[in-house]
Amino acid sequence: MSDSGSGERVVVAMSGGVDSSVAAAILSAEGAEAIGVSMRLSESGSRCCSLEDADDARRVAERLGIRFYVANYAEAFGREVIDEFADAYLAGRTPIPCVACNKSFKFDHLLERAKVFGATRVATGHYARVKLDAETGQARLYRSVCREKDQSYFLFPLDQVQLRSASFPIGEMTKEQVRERARRLGFEIAEKPESQEICFVPDGDYAKVVERLRPHAARLSGEIVDQSGHVLGTHHGVHHFTVGQRHGLGISTGRRLYVLRVDPRLQKVVVGDVEDLDCGRATVEKVHWISGEPPAAAIRVRVQVRHRHRAAFAEVEAVDGERAVICFEAPVRAVAPGQAAVFYDAEFDEEVIGGGWLVEGVP
Repeated sequence: MSDSGSGERVVVAMSGGVDSSVAAAILSAEGAEAIGVSMRLSESGSRCCSLEDADDARRVAERLGIRFYVANYAEAFGREVIDEFADAYLAGRTPIPCVACNKSFKFDHLLERAKVFGATRVATGHYARVKLDAETGQARLYRSVCREKDQSYFLFPLDQVQLRSASFPIGEMTKEQVRERARRLGFEIAEKPESQEICFVPDGDYAKVVERLRPHAARLSGEIVDQSGHVLGTHHGVHHFTVGQRHGLGISTGRRLYVLRVDPRLQKVVVGDVEDLDCGRATVEKVHWISGEPPAAAIRVRVQVRHRHRAAFAEVEAVDGERAVICFEAPVRAVAPGQAAVFYDAEFDEEVIGGGWLVEGVP
């Protein structure tokens, strides 16, 4: 929702980047009283949410003439997101900390802070859209108009209270339109590059972060085996691997091998040919349905199993309150436990129906 009424008070999560800065500018131009809040989520080693980013956000707020605050959530973020990230890798999963960050911090902790300000909504610079259904009163989540930048995949766990309180002012814009508006407004950050990495893994070395948080991980070792159990090499812990990985295996066999699965209990990494990654079915847990209720029967949807994955046609059936089974119409490659499987409408691939966390995929 970007149609904030005149005089409405809205807290804007300002990261210091161009997207959230333009989001604040749009709300101000629409007559809303925007209040900028920069969330300090990490004490060190982060490429976003840094002191420099907070300074960039502050300068934008000053230019817009809006109030600005910095909120320190580093301790809670470390406990709820970073620690969970490390434990997931050690358990053989591939986590997506951005999903937890969005739900728990931008639309939970920050929403509580917004109430203190007397604000009715929280706005972010996400490329996504949310609309109220006039008949049911429910909030419905959609992809951004700009498919290349769409971030609805990371927002699937938001509940109805959070979605009704959310505002995505740039959801109808392309990245270039956002930058052009920033240029017209004279923002110094108009050309600021965006980080493609997880904020607390600035150099992309996930294993190093895991070992810093869980020192025992640096002493792990195990075997790399083929599907028949033949040993092809050794490794220094399953947290160095994820399903679908080809590079960095540390073995040479004369053929291209890919990680098919990891066994954290035995510290084994199983590799095979690329075709062995094909998956026809998958199970998901902790499923969240945007409507708040699971469908009564199996439904045809499009399922996206990675952020950059092209959503594939599938049938999804809820098997109990928090689990579902996905049957793909055509095999999907490299379904990694720990990643999110997000369900979109089958006809247009626009509306988020729900999603969950991948437990396993089978041929």
